[in-house]
Amino acid sequence: GRELKKATMAKPISGLYAITPETLDTARLLRDVEAALRGGASVLQYRAKSLAPEIKVAQAEALMHQCQKYDVPLIINDDVALAASMAASGVHIGSHDMPCQEACQSLLPGMLIGVSCYDRLDRAIEAQQAGADYVAFGSFFPSAIKPNAVRPSLDFLRAARQKIHVPIVAIGGITLDNAASLIAAGADAVAVISALFEASDIEATARSFSELFLHRKQHVVS
Repeated sequence: GRELKKATMAKPISGLYAITPETLDTARLLRDVEAALRGGASVLQYRAKSLAPEIKVAQAEALMHQCQKYDVPLIINDDVALAASMAASGVHIGSHDMPCQEACQSLLPGMLIGVSCYDRLDRAIEAQQAGADYVAFGSFFPSAIKPNAVRPSLDFLRAARQKIHVPIVAIGGITLDNAASLIAAGADAVAVISALFEASDIEATARSFSELFLHRKQHVVS
């Protein structure tokens, strides 16, 4: 079923991959996400590690309506059951969550699976073989969200690009000042929380991140 799914998948993961900050202020969350989507975010991940289940469901469903309006996939972080129950676009799993193969079996056909691989190329190759739709590496730069995270290098990213055929998402402390170096080294998407949602103008910041990929697309096309 996974192979059929690959053929019918609408858009591969690329560009600005926005990850939501955790908040109880749902109205503000939706307002901020709307600005990011208007600015060109091409993927949205809903990440809420410690909120009550009913709040997560309400926020995720509201975000899904927004994402559908912009034709942007909504990925649910860690919660395969929530992603499946609301028929989200996909789920993102880390090293402590269920194995990729098991997640594949729990999801509806056509749903995306992303896997955090940190600085582990072997894990990324395994995930790719198990049917992952994209892999994420990082933290490439110091991150307030995960201060003790492992730190792969740009050389690691270049090496991974040679072995990994699914989209690669770079994460961790990414800003407008350092994102271009990751894109040049082979990242298909950059995952951003703080530099996007703590910006004074979220829409303009999203647009600036998205524009970093335009040059690359023209380069790839030519």
